[in-house]
Amino acid sequence: MNLAILKEDVQTFIHSNLKKDITKIILKGSPFSDVTVQELANQIVAKQKSKTKLPTWFQTYHIYYPQKISIEQTSSEITAKYKANIITGDKIIDLTGGFGVDCLNFSKRFKELIHCEINKELSEIVTYNYRQLKIKNIKTIAGNGLNYLKENDTLFDCIYIDPSRRDDVKGKVFLLKDCLPQVPPKIDFLFTKATTILIKTSPILDITQTIKELKNVKEIHVVAVNNEVKELLFLLEKNYENTIDIKTINIKKETEEKFNFKYLEASESIYNEPLNYIYEPNAAILKAGAFHEITKYFRVNKLQKHTHLYTSNKILDFPGRSFKVEHYISYDKKKLKKLIRHQKANITTRNFPKTVAQIRKETKIKDGGDVFIFFTTNIKNKPIVLICSKLI
Repeated sequence: MNLAILKEDVQTFIHSNLKKDITKIILKGSPFSDVTVQELANQIVAKQKSKTKLPTWFQTYHIYYPQKISIEQTSSEITAKYKANIITGDKIIDLTGGFGVDCLNFSKRFKELIHCEINKELSEIVTYNYRQLKIKNIKTIAGNGLNYLKENDTLFDCIYIDPSRRDDVKGKVFLLKDCLPQVPPKIDFLFTKATTILIKTSPILDITQTIKELKNVKEIHVVAVNNEVKELLFLLEKNYENTIDIKTINIKKETEEKFNFKYLEASESIYNEPLNYIYEPNAAILKAGAFHEITKYFRVNKLQKHTHLYTSNKILDFPGRSFKVEHYISYDKKKLKKLIRHQKANITTRNFPKTVAQIRKETKIKDGGDVFIFFTTNIKNKPIVLICSKLI
């Protein structure tokens, strides 16, 4: 940490430049002899990213920000609050503490917390920030969390771990074994230290494969914010062997869409032609693979096995987007052009052989407006077009 960054004039400079072009700030150079322009730029950019993602940090006086990648990789306060509400107890250890957002929210549910972070500078920053945030029940450890567990006899109610992608793995990671620390081989050891393990993973991880890699999975939480899946959470309980509960949530500005179901519970959809209303499940439900379960719960029909759109004659309170079908036609460019006023519409494809870009090129339909068009496949495996109005 460069403590000069915490000086009053430096903090004032950072705050007053939050809305300025960072490139211009860098070109001008630093007005301070003990703080480089690169350090200033990092503080400004990291604080900018924290405004909506980490409002508690953003609004707190004299917060010290780490490299911006740490801000990008950390949980948002919204998802951290959700995690804190699914576990409770007296003692918890965060083996991969990072910027400490999750741990701070756990501190409201647990009496004692240990935050382990292998990056010593980041651990120092977190320790300082916790003092600024007036958090007193978190002990920070600069070191390897697994080593700390091995070297101490302390037992915990819960172990929390957020594995990151291994450095030698290129591209996207779909398997837990491609993350560090490698959790599956250590499950038995971790259960000697706690009865509950909570694992946060990337939203692109394959759920079925991750279940196979783990053991004693009790719950899986698919967490979306504004219809974008942010996290997958695997809750493990020692000796648990019963059915896995999958819980989905889409956290919106004013509401929360929740849908829960049992993993591998036998369920089958009823299929039908499009009726009066069309429903598109939110991103959390789609990621969870609850394609048949929602038909049973909401009493809707599915358009086709691989078409994840649903229909009913009566309007329903559905966890996702809802539309009224204005026109239902087979895929025909000429018919479509006649039905679309001003050649403007919002286009979505579901189980359709062409992309949105290809459709726009062929039909000359521009993006925007209040018309919503679904290009999809019906129960007869025929390409169809649904011209809809969105229900508010």
